[in-house]
Amino acid sequence: MALPAITVSRLDVARLEALLAAAHGEVAEGLEEELLRATVVAPQAMAADVVTMNSRIRCREQGRGRDMSLTLVYPEDSGPQKVSVLAPVGAALLGLSVGQSIDWPAPNGKTLKLEILAIEYQPEASGEDLE
Repeated sequence: MALPAITVSRLDVARLEALLAAAHGEVAEGLEEELLRATVVAPQAMAADVVTMNSRIRCREQGRGRDMSLTLVYPEDSGPQKVSVLAPVGAALLGLSVGQSIDWPAPNGKTLKLEILAIEYQPEASGEDLE
C-alpha cells in the first residue's frame, strides 16, 4: 500500500514529539513513523486544506459511504466527535489533504478507507497556533 504524502506543521511536530516521549504502543509507533516521513512546514506556511492538530474535518468512510465530522485532538481532549491523535484513525488523518484517503486498521481487524472531504476549521488558516 502506497502511503499518501502528508504535511505537518513544525509546532504540531514539536508538541507530538513531546507527547510520544511518554506514549507507548503500536499507534504511538505508527504516529512516530508518520512524523518521520512528513513534510514539515512553518505553521504560517500550512496549506488550508491540510488536517492539522485541532482541525475539524469532514471525512467519508468509503466502505459504508458514511460521512462524519471529526476534530483531531490531543488525547486529553478526546470525546464525542473528537478523535485523539493516538487513536488509529487520528494518527491516520494527521497531515492528509482534502481529496486524499488512507487505509488504516480498525480495532476489529478490518481496514477502513477514509477520505478527507473538507476542512471545516483549521487553527493555522484561522490565524491561531502560529507559534
